[in-house]
Amino acid sequence: MAGIDITHPHALPKDEARTAVEAVAKKLSERFDLDYGWDGDVLNFNRSGVDGQIALLPESLRVTAKLGFLLSAMQGPIEAEIRRVLQDKF
Repeated sequence: MAGIDITHPHALPKDEARTAVEAVAKKLSERFDLDYGWDGDVLNFNRSGVDGQIALLPESLRVTAKLGFLLSAMQGPIEAEIRRVLQDKF
């Protein structure tokens, strides 16, 4: 099973960072048809073939995801889109 593990720095106050993470999740949801929801400071997301989370840490975000067999072939484009959206929002 392929995986994604991205740590991205941020300098936003917690509320602003949470709002930005929500915007990232919405964008990824639209692009990749993901379901998502918060559990404390962790935004969990999933769909058939992918299960992951975005952990909101004091000075960074950590995005982790496990990709199933079919989506593992798209690991590069998925990871590039996550990095692009994080760069945009943070």
